[in-house]
Amino acid sequence: MGLRARRSALGRQRSAAGRLRLRRRSQACPELVEGAERPAAHLGAFAGILQVDGYGGYAALARRRQQVVLAFCWAHVRRKFYELAPTSPVAEDVLRRIAKLCVVEDEVRGLLPEQRRAARNERSRGIVDDLRVYLDARLRQVSTKSKLADAIRYALTRWDGLTRFLDDGRIEIDPNTVERSMRPVALNRKNALFAGSDEGAENWAMLASLIETCKLHGINPQAYLTDVLTKLVNNWPNRRLSELLPWAWTPEAS
Repeated sequence: MGLRARRSALGRQRSAAGRLRLRRRSQACPELVEGAERPAAHLGAFAGILQVDGYGGYAALARRRQQVVLAFCWAHVRRKFYELAPTSPVAEDVLRRIAKLCVVEDEVRGLLPEQRRAARNERSRGIVDDLRVYLDARLRQVSTKSKLADAIRYALTRWDGLTRFLDDGRIEIDPNTVERSMRPVALNRKNALFAGSDEGAENWAMLASLIETCKLHGINPQAYLTDVLTKLVNNWPNRRLSELLPWAWTPEAS
């Protein structure tokens, strides 16, 4: 086969599509997950609070595993009503109520879990309870086929998970910390569009994960990678590889 024919054959091959799944966890927080296509395989034997977006796979996972408890995202609820606000006074009213919750969250962010729970119980619980009554009433008044009814049902069908943050100070009101970690990956999408192979895509995903983990720990990714690669080239012992992970790394280690 000549060069031109080989190029033509390669041109007819379809590109393989893959997904980069992102999650964040610390000792102080529940699991925060965004964009998991197959959560059961991705999370393994995880047990505890899983803070997620509206992807239906998580609800199915929680039904199968009693040890998994879902906390849903108020930012996704807000997004549903934000799209309708220009033409819907009801949507505007819902947004105002959610904004009050966000004010409380801005003020308690960084406090101890018990302090956050107490503040939410005092200031946010009434807002949430009133919002539930308001949504129930509006749902009875609007067309069941309207977009506003869809937005209200989206919130009401997830209500237990949406209100779980009131009783647990470890839970955030949304998993935006994970979504923000996804933005650099999205911005780099065109550069990583053609990874060349499945192995190349996996290597790119691991590198992206290392970089974002460095950022979470306040480490300069370039300094980290330069130091770690230099140590590996200089025969860093295999038994001490765990010392080179971002959360354990120190540039002075030798």
